[in-house]
Parts: sequence; C-alpha cells; structure tokens
Amino acid sequence: MEYKNRYANYLVLIALLFSCVLNAQEFDMLITGGRLIDAKNAIDKVMDVAVKDGKIVQVATSIPASKASIIINAKGLYVSPGLIDIHSHNFFGTEPDAYLSNSFTALPPDGFSFRTGVTTLVDAGGAGWRNFRIFKKNVIDRSKTRVLSFLNIVGSGMKGGAIEQNIDDMNPKLTAMVARQFPEHIVGVKLAHYSGFDWTPTDRAVEAGKLADLPIMVDFGGSQPELSLQTLFMEKLRPGDIFTHAYAHVNGRKPIVNENGKVEDFAWAGQKRGIVFDVGHGGGSFLFEQVVPAMKQGFKPNSISTDLHTGSMNGGMKDIVNVMSKFLNMDMTVNELIAKTTWDPAKIIKREDLGHLSVGAVADITILSLREGNFGFIDTKGQKMNGNKKLECELTIREGKVVYDLNGMAAAPWDK
Repeated sequence: MEYKNRYANYLVLIALLFSCVLNAQEFDMLITGGRLIDAKNAIDKVMDVAVKDGKIVQVATSIPASKASIIINAKGLYVSPGLIDIHSHNFFGTEPDAYLSNSFTALPPDGFSFRTGVTTLVDAGGAGWRNFRIFKKNVIDRSKTRVLSFLNIVGSGMKGGAIEQNIDDMNPKLTAMVARQFPEHIVGVKLAHYSGFDWTPTDRAVEAGKLADLPIMVDFGGSQPELSLQTLFMEKLRPGDIFTHAYAHVNGRKPIVNENGKVEDFAWAGQKRGIVFDVGHGGGSFLFEQVVPAMKQGFKPNSISTDLHTGSMNGGMKDIVNVMSKFLNMDMTVNELIAKTTWDPAKIIKREDLGHLSVGAVADITILSLREGNFGFIDTKGQKMNGNKKLECELTIREGKVVYDLNGMAAAPWDK
C-alpha cells in the first residue's frame, strides 16, 4: 500500500512539473519556415509567426521552437492573414420562398469557410433592417467564422422576386439607423436584383451609405433598357463603393469588355475614380470571355470574392481558393491574390483591424500550398480554361486556434 501511495504521488509530481513547463512556454503556437505574405506590412519573405492568447505576438526571421506549445512547420508553404470573402450569402434558414434571406439557398458559414482558408465572411445583402436581428441571433452569434454584413437597402432583405422590386421598402434612414446600431457587424449597404429602368434604388442605397458612412455594394443588371454603367461609375457611386460581378455578361447590363474584346473606357475611368471592381464569381457572373481579355489588358479586380451560395459552390466557382487559382493562371502573382483577399478587402469594408499579421492583430492565419500539374477551371457558362497551377488551403487558424488542418500539420503523431 505504501508503495502504491508513493507511486501515485510520483505521478502527480510529474504531472505538475509537466504543467509548469507548458505554462512557462512563451507562445501558444509557432508557425515556422513559411513564406509570409502580408500586404499591409509589405512582407514577402520566409518568417516565423508566434501566437499567444489569440493574438500575433511576434513576427521574426527566427523564433526558437522551444518557446511554443505547438509547432507548425510551414516550409515550402505560404503563410497569409486569414482570407476575407466580401461577397457571400450566409443568412441560411428554413423560411420557404425567401431566397437568400433566412432560407435554403444561403449557407451556414462554418461549413464553407475554414476549409478554404476564409476566417471572415461578409454576407452581401441577405438581411435588411427589418430582419437583421434575426440574422445576428441565428447566424452571426452562433458562428466561429467572423460574419459581417452588407445590409440590404430593401428592409425585408434578399428574399427574391417582387419583394426586391419594392422601392417603398428601400428606406435609407432606417437602413443607416440599424447599421449605426451594429457597427461591429454591418460594414456596408447592398443593392441587388432591382430590374426597373429607375435610378431611385441606387440613389437610396447611396444615401444610406452616406448617412452611415459606409460603402455600398451594387449588383447591377436586369434593366430594360439598360441603365448606363458610365453614369453609375462616374455620377452615382462614390469612390470606395463596390461594383460586384465585374466580369459578368448578363441581361440588362452592359459588360465591361465589348464585342471587340476591349475593356470599355467607362470601366477604366470608373476604376481610376476609385470604384471597387469586385469579382463576385457566383453561379452566373464570371465568364472567361470577359475576364481573360480584361486581364490581358491589365484590368484587374480590386477584390476577389465568391458570391457563395448553393447555386455557385458546386458549379464553376467552388470556393475562394479555386477563384484565386483562376487568376493565378491568368498571370496574377500569389502576392497580388493574397492582397486582394486580405488587406485590400479589409480596407474596402473599413475593417483595418483585419487582413494583416501585425503584432497585436487577431491571429487569423491561413496556410496555402501551391500545386503544379494539369488542372481545369470552369466559368459560369460551363466553359473550361486549362491551367498548371492551383492553390490549396492546408491549415486555417481563427483567433489563435486551429480550425482546419488538411494534413495534420498542427497535430502530434498518434504513436508518440
């Protein structure tokens, strides 16, 4: 009995000593040997990143591994701030015939974010001022993913059909009021799917943006006759406002690349003026016949986003790293791609606390691999582009915790 007691005490002592060693370690996590791409801080080099209590605490060329509880060897990989997707649809629910506003076409954030390196999703207009609190309670507050919102100028949100044509429900004052009540979550105003030959919805969205001091995102099209994009870019929108589905060719909207394969002068003028051209790939808004000639002429997007919903995720869009890979095979660099999915969108939505790996910033981190081989990429017309490079998400960290690990980079071997 005395021997057993002595042995039990010995085990307790070992456990205490082991606990003391862990508690004495300076960092919770250390990512070592990866090529760090941080657009805000103009970093593109192999560096280590240390994390403690959900924050970035050190970025240096060499940090001793003995100081960290978890070591992640990222040699040969890209280490990026957590990706930001500024056009997604996440107000999922069970309301019938409600399209992307508390219904079946939108997607739960955590099921589609971390596995693609995304740590911040911006729902693009699912909720309006009337139902934003439901969206916050049911989705934002219950998600590990950071979920933000462009508040729809339509008070009832993106419910589709006649509801989105109701100009009487486009109230700038009430939209701005709710946006100001939730500044942590609402980052802009959305206008989408209005099909009338009328500038009133655009004007009201811009007015709401002015009242709330927020950008607006416009999903333009459907008007017969067409409303002028030149007027939209040069007279209606403000610098910093967002034109999404930039490479679409849809009914009721003039494309930015004309029938001669040239980028229209009004597109160049709009981008120069400060209009943000966002990809917003989606299920019907990204054509190689638009984007390839545009890219060859140097007309690049200001931000890369997915327009994620059930109609796009299993089509040509798939996910954000697939969209990034398309541009990679159109001669954009990895540095540019990461900038346009991290720091650039953070600035666009006025959330400059995000999208970088500065000391003191939240530890949202994405690790990407670059594969070489024979790959095929599909647009929303079902047409294919071949490529020889493809990005893949290896690991995602949200607030200092590993939330996705494709190949067990942060895991200990089972037999040791």
